[in-house]
Amino acid sequence: MTESQIQPPDHDIASQLCEQVKQAYQQQAPLRIVGGDTRAFYGRPVEAAPLHVAEHRGIVHYDPVELIVTARAGTPLDELEAVLDDSGQMLGFEPPRFSPQSTLGGAVATGMSGPRRPWAGATRDFVLGTRVITQHGELLRFGGEVMKNVAGYDMSRLMTGAQGTLGVIADISLKVLPQPPARASLRVALTLDEALARLAELGRRPLPITAAVWHDGALYLRLEGGHSSVEATRQELGGEPLEAGFWEALRDLRHPFFQCSSGQALWRLSLPPNTPPLTLGDTQDSILYDWAGCQRFIKTTLDGDTLRRACQAAGGHATCYTPAAAGGAQEPFTPLNPVVEKYHRRLKEQLDARGIFNPGRLYAAF
Repeated sequence: MTESQIQPPDHDIASQLCEQVKQAYQQQAPLRIVGGDTRAFYGRPVEAAPLHVAEHRGIVHYDPVELIVTARAGTPLDELEAVLDDSGQMLGFEPPRFSPQSTLGGAVATGMSGPRRPWAGATRDFVLGTRVITQHGELLRFGGEVMKNVAGYDMSRLMTGAQGTLGVIADISLKVLPQPPARASLRVALTLDEALARLAELGRRPLPITAAVWHDGALYLRLEGGHSSVEATRQELGGEPLEAGFWEALRDLRHPFFQCSSGQALWRLSLPPNTPPLTLGDTQDSILYDWAGCQRFIKTTLDGDTLRRACQAAGGHATCYTPAAAGGAQEPFTPLNPVVEKYHRRLKEQLDARGIFNPGRLYAAF
């Protein structure tokens, strides 16, 4: 695809989506925003009429020299990444692709980031601007295509991770990254305590590490950068070469670890750097330490309150990826404290006064 190539007009259905939103607002009829529908597990179920955005797809503008791409929300991630790959570039936040139907809009709306996140940045760090369909059915642009464009940029950041509760993302402008010239992946046999200590020491040095995971008695590291830097670090760290496909499976939650047994729920724990292992009682839990220990996935039968208390005591929070495993009794997201909830409510009232956008997706009250 050449720079600035536009997709055919039949892939731009923004006007149709605007009309549907306008009617929903007038009738006070809630909408469930649906792209590839591969992230429906993430959050609370929404009972509402579907607003299908998957046909609003295609790359609107791509400038490899400026490292900028703008694409419609329904664009499949696989399609976008194939175009970037042809120019030796990539999405720096490594959004999970749960299936070929996974879309860019869903990736930005959920704000999920892959293994590279601690070293390259989160999803919102790469969002330059958006076009959003507001509650009145208007298509408005926020931000732009340069990192220093401040006008409206905060609105684009608000849409990232809001899961469609504040508006419908139509188009997204992103900063992209060059692919590294050299890569290497290693497996080093270490106990958990040894791995956490090693990661703390490595984190104080300018090494070309872009992913670090501990699981089942081994530390897994990805090195990316210049050839000499990657080779020198590989020789220093030792270990054995890692099988192909490990990072892809981890990114897309296809690694065998993510298969839960009967009665288990899968939780994601987000914790500050260098947090030691949490004390969770005498359980037979299985834990995978990602992001050098800042992100931890745990398969457990423990109740959510116990997990959340342990995380909060350490300065973090817990998210349930499989609330249905507990009969739907688990709330996916950590309850908001009263001060934060007040601001959430005010924001929702300003941007979605009649509650038509994905009502109850994040929290039951709004």
